[in-house]
Amino acid sequence: MGHFSPGVRLGVDVGKVRVGVAVCDPDAILATPLVTLARDLTTEGNAVPSDISELAHLVEQHRGVEVVVGLPVTLAGTHGPAAIHTKAYATRLAEVIAPVPVTLTDERMSTVVATRRLSERGVRGRRQRAVVDQAAAVEILQSWLDGQRRRTR
Repeated sequence: MGHFSPGVRLGVDVGKVRVGVAVCDPDAILATPLVTLARDLTTEGNAVPSDISELAHLVEQHRGVEVVVGLPVTLAGTHGPAAIHTKAYATRLAEVIAPVPVTLTDERMSTVVATRRLSERGVRGRRQRAVVDQAAAVEILQSWLDGQRRRTR
C-alpha cells in the first residue's frame, strides 16, 4: 500500500433517501461535489437499483479508479444499523462496477461537518438539504484522500 497512485476517485455518502456523490481530480488532491442521486428503493429481486446503475455510469464517465463509501460510525465508535445498510449498499455497488474497487472509510461526522460548513457560507433551509449530501460526500472523500497522502509521505 506504500504507494498511493493518482486517479479519479468518487466519494459516496449513502443516505436512506439520497446518495451524495463527490469526485476528485486525476491527481487525487481535491474533492468536489458532483451530484445527489435519489435512492431507488422500489427495485425487486436481483435488479440493479437505478441509483447504483447511475453511480456505475458516473464511475465510467469519470474513469474512476476507486469508489470511497463513507461508513457511518456512531459516536461510541461502533457500527450501528446504518453501517450495516451502507455495507450492503457498498457490496451491491462493488458487484456492479467490478473490477473497480469499493473502499469503505469511517465517516464519523461528515454530514454534521458539511451542514456546519454550509451554514457558515449562508446556505440554509431547502438549498442546504439539496446540497448537504454532496457536501458530506466531499468530506468523506477529502478526508480519505488526505489520509492516503499522509500515509505515503
